[in-house]
Amino acid sequence: MQTELSKKLGVEHAVFGFTPFPAVAAAITRAGGFGVLGAVRYTAPDDLARDLDWMQEHTEGLPYGLDVVMPAKKVEGAGEAEIEAMIPETHRRFVRETLAKHGVPELVEGEASGWRITGWMEQVARNQLDVAFDYPIKLLANALGSPPADVIKRAHDRGVPVAALAGSARHARHHAEAGIDVVVAQGYEAGGHTGEIATMVLVPEVVDAVGPLPVLAAGGIGSGEQIAAGLALGAQGVWLGSLWLTTTEAELHSRALTRKLLAAGSGDTVRSRALTGKPARQLRTEWTDAWDDPAGPGTLPMPLQGLLVAQAVSRIQKYEVEPLLGTPVGQIVGRMTAERSVQDTFDELTRGFERAVDRINRIAGRDAR
Repeated sequence: MQTELSKKLGVEHAVFGFTPFPAVAAAITRAGGFGVLGAVRYTAPDDLARDLDWMQEHTEGLPYGLDVVMPAKKVEGAGEAEIEAMIPETHRRFVRETLAKHGVPELVEGEASGWRITGWMEQVARNQLDVAFDYPIKLLANALGSPPADVIKRAHDRGVPVAALAGSARHARHHAEAGIDVVVAQGYEAGGHTGEIATMVLVPEVVDAVGPLPVLAAGGIGSGEQIAAGLALGAQGVWLGSLWLTTTEAELHSRALTRKLLAAGSGDTVRSRALTGKPARQLRTEWTDAWDDPAGPGTLPMPLQGLLVAQAVSRIQKYEVEPLLGTPVGQIVGRMTAERSVQDTFDELTRGFERAVDRINRIAGRDAR
């Protein structure tokens, strides 16, 4: 599964694996793919440095990247406390009432929220980059479009290519004009922040819009056959995220959540603003239903919504309140039916890719050998 892009980056397979877990990212890289560590949960630079040190020790000198979140729009001149003060009391009351309805216990007095969304704030992402550029990362990705021009220049000055996710050909052209090196065409099926155009339609549109820039296909991809389809559509690789959530190396810290993921079908996700304020595909739960109910107060824009629900999500996760317990995940969750190691998952991807190539060769009347 080699392409011009994978050869340029020095990886065996054109499979880019996004994950918030260092152990998973390192395992993807060791398996021959390109592990991309999500930085959004690192609000303390020292924590990111610690895990990048760990990545250095466990990637055997092979390449890996970092994914940050820098919103296109930001609240000017305000820190976290000032932004939190903008949250209406009606929304705070709605959170309290929803948690009380399900009997969610309070955190222990003095216990800090374990889940914060301050990583969506631009200054936090910039602090992450101050750390990351001290390490030999081989790709910088931004999950919310093109990062600011000075960030792109800073990466390019260090020889680091920049990738950005796009949900439409229009977004992709904007990325190309901004100087982005790799466009991730992320379809409607994807987990997390995603647009409204399906992967099968989106990928060739983006390839046509930004060629010869390399494009990665993303959204609903979880088999080798689907990887082959993405490459056939003109992509130079695939970007996989959800698939790694049920690997044995993942650190979900919740057996209940793992059980829910393994039991979920492809129709058990919803695109909701409940988590961050932007549409993000996630498991459908009574928590997402409450926020999407027209009778409720509605969600707030980013980053207010994330700050509003941060402690609530921590409480739901800590006490494993199953009706409310969820996570960003794509429609590919229906294929995630067993816990397997990253290496076993990767082996199945390569076998599926070979099956697809052999099948197409037979259809075309060519000898696959």
